Amino acid sequence: MGTVERTTCCVAGGGPAGMVLGLLLARAGVEVTVLEKHADFLRDFRGDTVHPTTLDLLDELGLGERFAALPQSRFDRVAFPVDDVGDPLVLGDLRRLRIAHPYIAMVPQWDLLDLLAEAGAAEPTFTLRMSTEVTDLRRDHTGRVTGVAYRTADGVEGEIAADLVAACDGRGSTARAQAGLTVVDHPCPMDAWWFRLPRRADDQVTALMPRMGGGRFAVVIPREDYFQIAYLGPKGTDDALRARGIEAFRADVAELAPDLADRVDTLARMDDVKHLDVRLDRLRRWHVDGLLCLGDAAHAMSPIGGVGINLAVQDAVAAATLLAGPLRRGEPLDLDAVRRRRLLPTLAVQALQRAMHRGLVVPILAGRRAGPPRLIRRLLAAFPPATAVPAYLIGVGLRPEHAPGFARRAPEPVPAHRP
Repeated sequence: MGTVERTTCCVAGGGPAGMVLGLLLARAGVEVTVLEKHADFLRDFRGDTVHPTTLDLLDELGLGERFAALPQSRFDRVAFPVDDVGDPLVLGDLRRLRIAHPYIAMVPQWDLLDLLAEAGAAEPTFTLRMSTEVTDLRRDHTGRVTGVAYRTADGVEGEIAADLVAACDGRGSTARAQAGLTVVDHPCPMDAWWFRLPRRADDQVTALMPRMGGGRFAVVIPREDYFQIAYLGPKGTDDALRARGIEAFRADVAELAPDLADRVDTLARMDDVKHLDVRLDRLRRWHVDGLLCLGDAAHAMSPIGGVGINLAVQDAVAAATLLAGPLRRGEPLDLDAVRRRRLLPTLAVQALQRAMHRGLVVPILAGRRAGPPRLIRRLLAAFPPATAVPAYLIGVGLRPEHAPGFARRAPEPVPAHRP
């Protein structure tokens, strides 16, 4: 084992929660080290939806202009096709919200993380170490977490002592598992399979458009030059779906989305279809002494609504707001204050997702329904302003977090090498 290093806050995981937490703490003058096990951020089909609250945060951090310059697509409505003709039923319309960014931006997560990493690198107390995986927790004689053990990609092992370890390493969190925290699981009726199909210049799509029928359900997400598609099916059926082969899968997609049937042959093999084991859970306690879990490590979310990345970012902002001062001054940390502050938004989103699983996903996958419940369709058709309610819950949420004063900066200009 190598030399024991020292930092004030060690963040396990360089995803959205970890990078935002690291940046905000560093802007407060807290020494922070972020450990990311991969060599880069380039991974497909991670959470790529950046919601209005996160867009507001980027503005407050002075990064809004740089983010806006990234290649991205935007949509401002969630709509359902209700028949073969006529306009789709709009379920959520962000254009009705009086907010600075009435849309959801679709940006590859690696671009967002690179932007945050560049901003962090400008802070003297921020360190990002790639290809470095947290393997264990360090503890003192009382059981308090006092840091982490790590291993680099080339096999070098070491330890980092820290006043606080923040577990931001996702639903498979090593730190969370080592801490032995109790998990409350909610059964999920479905899994998701992600793939992409080409988007053409004449495909004018500004809405998130679910497709459903015949016991199938998919969500078509418009990206800048392709469609990212989440195909939902009953949980535990990945082996059966793959055994049917790519031809059968193409036929299913073409039947579900006839307007995309002329491009399903771009799916060459089932390896082009990535399986996601959907989970919905949360920790009863988000911390033990010296360790705090945030984002998916504290509460894994269903892909319904695409809110997971934004809840994780909100967790990180709350944690930095509450803990930066005590960390900087070396004072005791009230780690449960973060859970108390973020519990209601978490429970509300998970309750909404569970309701949508029961009332929408399960009946559609069972072939009992081909769209939203008739009562909801009638309500929204008769009173379109009601579409602002689901738009607000998805885009803003019950407790939007804002950058604390110490982290705010004037807008940074777009570097010359950026478009």
